[in-house]
Amino acid sequence: MQYLLGIDIGTTSTIGILIGLPDKVLATASRPVTLSAPHSGWTEESPEQWWANVGEICQQLLTQSGIAASEICGIGVTGMLPAVVLLDSEDRLLRPSIQQSDGRSGAQVQQMRSEMDSQHFLQRAGNGINQQLVGAKIRWIEHHEPAVFERIATVFGSYDFINWKLTGEKIIEQNWALEAGFIDISRNTLDDELIAFAHVPRYAVPRLARSHDIIGSVTAQAAAWTGLSEGTPVIGGAADLIASALGAGVTSPGEVLLKFGGSVDILTVTETANPDPRLYLDYHLVPGCYMPNGCMSTGGSGLNWFVQNFAAQHETAAREKGMSIHQYLDALAENRPAGSDGLIFLPYFLGEKTPIHDPNARGILFGLTLSHDAGHIWRALLEAYAYAIKHHIDTLVDIGYPVKRYIVSDGGSASKLWMQIVADVLGEPLTRLDGHPGSCLGAAWTAAIGVGASTDWKGASAWVNLKDVITPRPEHADVYHQGYPHFRQLYEACRPLTRQETP
Repeated sequence: MQYLLGIDIGTTSTIGILIGLPDKVLATASRPVTLSAPHSGWTEESPEQWWANVGEICQQLLTQSGIAASEICGIGVTGMLPAVVLLDSEDRLLRPSIQQSDGRSGAQVQQMRSEMDSQHFLQRAGNGINQQLVGAKIRWIEHHEPAVFERIATVFGSYDFINWKLTGEKIIEQNWALEAGFIDISRNTLDDELIAFAHVPRYAVPRLARSHDIIGSVTAQAAAWTGLSEGTPVIGGAADLIASALGAGVTSPGEVLLKFGGSVDILTVTETANPDPRLYLDYHLVPGCYMPNGCMSTGGSGLNWFVQNFAAQHETAAREKGMSIHQYLDALAENRPAGSDGLIFLPYFLGEKTPIHDPNARGILFGLTLSHDAGHIWRALLEAYAYAIKHHIDTLVDIGYPVKRYIVSDGGSASKLWMQIVADVLGEPLTRLDGHPGSCLGAAWTAAIGVGASTDWKGASAWVNLKDVITPRPEHADVYHQGYPHFRQLYEACRPLTRQETP
């Protein structure tokens, strides 16, 4: 049996998996990650915490599985993107990472739009000028933290940082570079003019690597930290959402993955690049294919915000019923009518990314009366994310992408109520997966391809089973058919009030 290691540098946790071909999960492990929001709209993390987690996780995986480190034939690392990690000339971290959900750079986005025609940038870089770009964040640092800006010697992402710690090799994986705004999509190469437009020194951008390229091997120092074997091959890695889609078996045009993690991702497959400013464009892990996608700034993180701040009075009742607080709130919400008796939630807690790209958007609860309770509000929040998903699906259809099948995965998909609401809003069945361990599986399988342990990109789906199919309830069709345009209209009505300079 051949063994592969996958590591996911996630927003809320670092996760590792050890698999054995053809279809065995030998061990999994995770460690929490602290997400810092020192100011409104900011999201930052400590790359050193990621590396500390990786060390503990690798040692736990080896102990738990009972296999020798020397038996692992390849390592793949995935992570959120495009998080920004900066090193100085002596390879010291300059500041905490700026996360992909960070919304501080609205002014810099406007500045960039004034300097280059947005349509020209879109066609050249494959993605629009928006707050997701690394350039917007670098320009913010240039303006607000000039002492940091002047010392930048390396710019890369979350899994690029871990790859460097593992191998000593500095690379940027192709999807980080694409979403960063550094790649000419027509040539699939780094573009000096686009890098200069980001105000990034050219020497600070490492070489480009494909996801399955072997970039180096575990160093003696990294082996001592992780318990891994020195010399184990490490591949370029993968964007977390793309790795998750591979693990879910989303490899054919028309398949749409709805990924319910800390944020909500909407991904589909195409054989051609068709840049559109409303969505992001990534490379699929399958060579020659692309993965247009949308990503909300929040998802599970928005639900957790409600739990942490407004659900304390229900914790005792939840424990008495043997339920988690999320399950208890679902039970309350299930007894509230579709449409939440007129409540509409805009879930734009950190501004919003796709498809509106508005860093000044805000969370709004509309229609509140004294007759509403926690069950209504919780249901309205679940419905809000369902409406936002439909907004993305409408965008996919408008661009011309086929939508034939919906697959749902990750932690939020465990909520049958939430998935039922999504099915009702879309008016389409959802295929719910069971046993999908997340992006770490896609990373491990990409490592298998990279080291030659397999040649079948679809083989990652062998670990994932069909749990059930959730069909829409026709009795709710009219309610959500009316609620969705109200959701869209509420944002447009409030947009003039939320326009303000982002700090």
